[in-house]
Order: sequence, then C-alpha cells, then structure tokens
Amino acid sequence: MTPGVSDQPDSALRERLRAALKPAMRARDRSAISALRSALGAIDNAEAIDAAEVKAGALEDSAVGLGAAEARRRDLTEADIADIVRREIGERRDAAAEYDRLGATDRRDSLTAEADTLAALL
Repeated sequence: MTPGVSDQPDSALRERLRAALKPAMRARDRSAISALRSALGAIDNAEAIDAAEVKAGALEDSAVGLGAAEARRRDLTEADIADIVRREIGERRDAAAEYDRLGATDRRDSLTAEADTLAALL
C-alpha cells in the first residue's frame, strides 16, 4: 500500500491517485510521482472533447463573454477511470518486459515500480 493513502474501497480512484501524490512527493519517490502524474494526465486527456466536435464558424457568430467559448468536458465513470489506470499499468509492464529482454534492468525496475504503485491503488 502506498503511504498516506486510505484503503477505503469507496473513495474514488482519481481521488486516491491525487491523495497518493503528496506523500510520494514528500518521500521523493520519483517512480511513484511519475506514475501518478501520468495516470492523472491520461484521465484528464480522456475527458477532453474531440476537436471534430468543436464547430468553427464566423467570428461574428462567436460566443462572447468570460467562459462563453468553454466546452464541457466528458464525464468519465469510475469504470472508465479504472480502465485508463489498467491501461497505464499494462503499458508499463509491457515496456518493463521489453527492457528486461534488452538487459536494461534499471529502467525495467523503474517501470515495474510505477506499475506496482498504480496497481496498489486499483
């Protein structure tokens, strides 16, 4: 279990990832920080709308005022977020296996630690 993280199953995965980031930063755990920031970034990217959904038009038809041009982000379910984190774990484990095959044990160990950090929060 990552230090400082609640083991309550009812807390949202995104919140557990965010909560784990502070103790990882205090501990200067680079692999945990990298994994947590990457997973949070992947979640944020998944919430972004496609550029194809944004319609461009004439300037005079543009929205006016603070925030008028803001687009609503996608709402992800807890299952969507868990799938994203599982994908992040899988990518790290696949890359670690490749580094192991190449004999780059330092990088393998780092990626394995990142995958383990994320897996502990699922």
